[in-house]
Amino acid sequence: MFVSDFRKEFYEVVQSQRVLLFVASDVDALCACKILQALFQCDHVQYTLVPVSGWQELETAFLEHKEQFHYFILINCGANVDLLDILQPDEDTIFFVCDTHRPVNVINVYNDTQIKLLIKQDDDLEVPAYEDIFRDEEEDEEHSGNDSDGSEPSEKRTRLEEEIVEQTMRRRQRREWEARRRDILFDYEQYEYHGTSSAMVMFELAWMLSKDLNDMLWWAIVGLTDQWVQDKITQMKYVTDVGVLQRHVSRHNHRNEDEENTLSVDCTRISFEYDLRLVLYQHWSLHDSLCNTSYTAARFKLWSVHGQKRLQEFLADMGLPLKQVKQKFQAMDISLKENLREMIEESANKFGMKDMRVQTFSIHFGFKHKFLASDVVFATMSLMESPEKDGSGTDHFIQALDSLSRSNLDKLYHGLELAKKQLRATQQTIASCLCTNLVISQGPFLYCSLMETKNRRCKLLPLVMAAPLSVEHGTVTVVGIPPETDSSDRKKVHCRQPGPRHVLCVSSFFGRAFEKAAESTSSRMLHNHFDLSVIELKAEDRSKFLDALISLLS
Repeated sequence: MFVSDFRKEFYEVVQSQRVLLFVASDVDALCACKILQALFQCDHVQYTLVPVSGWQELETAFLEHKEQFHYFILINCGANVDLLDILQPDEDTIFFVCDTHRPVNVINVYNDTQIKLLIKQDDDLEVPAYEDIFRDEEEDEEHSGNDSDGSEPSEKRTRLEEEIVEQTMRRRQRREWEARRRDILFDYEQYEYHGTSSAMVMFELAWMLSKDLNDMLWWAIVGLTDQWVQDKITQMKYVTDVGVLQRHVSRHNHRNEDEENTLSVDCTRISFEYDLRLVLYQHWSLHDSLCNTSYTAARFKLWSVHGQKRLQEFLADMGLPLKQVKQKFQAMDISLKENLREMIEESANKFGMKDMRVQTFSIHFGFKHKFLASDVVFATMSLMESPEKDGSGTDHFIQALDSLSRSNLDKLYHGLELAKKQLRATQQTIASCLCTNLVISQGPFLYCSLMETKNRRCKLLPLVMAAPLSVEHGTVTVVGIPPETDSSDRKKVHCRQPGPRHVLCVSSFFGRAFEKAAESTSSRMLHNHFDLSVIELKAEDRSKFLDALISLLS
């Protein structure tokens, strides 16, 4: 069930208990975890932290710890599946679930004893009514076996005929109800999307408890920015939530100019600003940032010779010398850096890039260290997904968690360097796929990656990518990616069943589509990722699985 009072129904309950934290491997979950850890530290709450990257890890970890704990907190995992069916817990086990994945499973919504959902009610949840999806079985059984041996044969026959008619009507009504239930659940569960950042939810809890700090506010900002960077929420939702956090920033970082309120040199300061939509540009060269930002790389088509020429024209239009553009941003001439944002925005408009400026936040640690929220997102994400083999997934998780603390700036800078390598590798891989035409169009979707083609429908088609996962087990990872957004933040997606529908551009229909394709072809598929649009598939089943997916989405 949904928790209405987070303070009384959640925090005051776990405050005197030993709790287990299951935290998913994404930046928003890490930020929510940091806020909750800070609150627990204030009130001396005993807890154990276990990072989980998929359902199998969650099940294994729960089996290991279920005897020691009765209260479990799940961050960014557990809301969109039947948690009790997966984990099979004891009756006295309580789960508090703070998860951005939508839609929320209806069993979790209407279970009022073991599942407590820490989810904002003002999100557009559209949960079906209880009576539309649940039915009391007793009323179907109460009219059986009512014959009386002492009745006259004629009365008995009449009563029997009436009961047959009643049973027939009840069966028909039940079939109609079940058909409506299937349609309602299909409409509700067809598309996956994301709700309010878990870090923001936890920060609001800290605010209600009057224990919110500037560090907690920054973690909430990073959690929201992670959702925007990864296109998990719409631009409208992002701007709305930025407005909420901006008020908290003003409250925490407002200082008068008198001597008593002067900030110390080492003080943490958060500020709201409009900045460029370029990744890591303040810690990189402007040229590298332009080449490795997905927004500019796609608009210029930098994988082609023509695209490289357009980039040179863009730089020439701004009047920036290549020598300045290709050196570190910090080393550029001050006269150029002062008006850089206005120059880039003006030239970007001429080249059709009207969304070059974004609302964001920055943090200053003293006078030397400044980071944009997106910088921290990329650095933390890179530390967590590090390909280095000198540590386990848990080690990378802890390193990423530590990088969010201002006392570990060396780890944050290491994450920035890793992020640069990963961004370069990503752009090189994409360019290679586009230039060599590795992908084929399967009709309703593009398979593997975007094709270098003049087909205007490419932007309207979703993308299915497959990559080898385990040679030993003969499996591949299959990922479904929604089509590119348009300016109105909404996209019409055509499905064979039940018909054309309007959905948010960041919604994904692949979770249910993958399930139906695998079911119809008996393909061996595993849903281990918390995001339902990511699956594991046997390599030998890939062809028939794709054929079924083409048929389903055509």
